Amino acid sequence: MELKKLGTFDTDIVEANPIVFQGKLWMMEYIRDGSRTSGRYHSPAVNNSYFRFRDMEDMTTFSAPFGLGLHMGNAFVRDGKIIVTAVENWGAPRFYLMTSEDMVHWTEPKVFLEGEGWEGYNTSLCWADDRYVVVFELGAPRELVKEPFTMFFAESKDLVNWSLVPGASGYRDVYTGGPMIRYFDGWFYWTYLDGSYEHGFMTHIARSRDLKKWEHSYKNPVIRYDEDDRKVYPKVQLTADQQERIAKAEDINASDLDICDWQGKCCILYSWGNQRGKEFLALAEADCTEKEFCESFFP
Repeated sequence: MELKKLGTFDTDIVEANPIVFQGKLWMMEYIRDGSRTSGRYHSPAVNNSYFRFRDMEDMTTFSAPFGLGLHMGNAFVRDGKIIVTAVENWGAPRFYLMTSEDMVHWTEPKVFLEGEGWEGYNTSLCWADDRYVVVFELGAPRELVKEPFTMFFAESKDLVNWSLVPGASGYRDVYTGGPMIRYFDGWFYWTYLDGSYEHGFMTHIARSRDLKKWEHSYKNPVIRYDEDDRKVYPKVQLTADQQERIAKAEDINASDLDICDWQGKCCILYSWGNQRGKEFLALAEADCTEKEFCESFFP
């Protein structure tokens, strides 16, 4: 399995993920408020954090903003319904869930997970045989997390009633961040960011049958940062300022990996930059399905 980088298509966005909905490829994007980056996103639609979907065919068509005031959203599609999970704020104890069947009308965001002393961040959702499973990222409390950040897991059959998976967590002794979860043929696959500012950050993958005992892939990392990150995706026209920033940016990071099947290939999204607020959103692809992509990292 060869991963081919296609190029950067936007700046100042990190948390995003591709989905296929009603026969089209979309990118869900989290647009941060101005306090979360060195500057506000270059064309804000509202004076708040929000989510939106980008049509990946023309790259210039967007859904109306939704989820105003929520953060770090992630989208998942099942049975014609878009399910979005998000956190109340960076380091907040409550996670929210909302759904839509048309990308226009959304249910009222409802708290589906919360805990005393929790400091919540990213989420990712999958379907596993007969239930939804969500991975959620915590930075505290220390008795749970040990080494920030740590991943935990919860499950639900109806998106309403959720329960934590007892004893299930990612690696508690090392930094992990920006998770994605997938499930195929009895295996959970979990991708996460690992590294440091001294040695750089790259995305790794592990698998588990029970969300408790994890097998680390000998083929890690899944994606590395390199000079190909600076390519501009052919379908977009970036400003001269954006192109200059891409050319001159420090690149020590390949994070926030997410994937979906699209037209016979695995569509791959990732973020690169300095992991300190100078971030860029880029695409890659692999000539396989997302199932084959995950399985390729293990015997």
